[in-house]
Amino acid sequence: MRIPRAAFGLVKEVARHLLRRPVVGLVAVARDEAGRLLLIRRGDTGEWCLPGGTLEWGETFRELLPRELKEEGGVALLEEGELLGLYSNPGRDPRFHAVTAVVAARVSGIQAPPMNPLEILEVRFFADGEVPSSLSHGMTDVLARALSGARHWE
Repeated sequence: MRIPRAAFGLVKEVARHLLRRPVVGLVAVARDEAGRLLLIRRGDTGEWCLPGGTLEWGETFRELLPRELKEEGGVALLEEGELLGLYSNPGRDPRFHAVTAVVAARVSGIQAPPMNPLEILEVRFFADGEVPSSLSHGMTDVLARALSGARHWE
């Protein structure tokens, strides 16, 4: 019997709560060749968010970045950018204590739908003036700092 991918993800989230350790991950401030920003619309909140995810066992950030961009955004990583911030406030993410690196990236156009349509409802590129004013999971200020050029760590 196969366990659906969404169910497996739910089990992983519950395990993180039980283990009571910070979860390490990454989000991308990803832009296409035209300079538009890639955002994903989450299934749990229905709100837009930066694409990203958590490190798998034995994985590096350099491996995580293209994997999550492909899984969530259906895009290919064309160029890694610089580290824009590091966030560790325990209250930032309502699901768990997340430690999140924020990196810039240049990506291809959308090549495929999200791999988990229960997790990611929609993927879209936004011009700077079109970006929603509020993002899910505490990403509004993360994006504002990144776009302003301010570096942040906590």
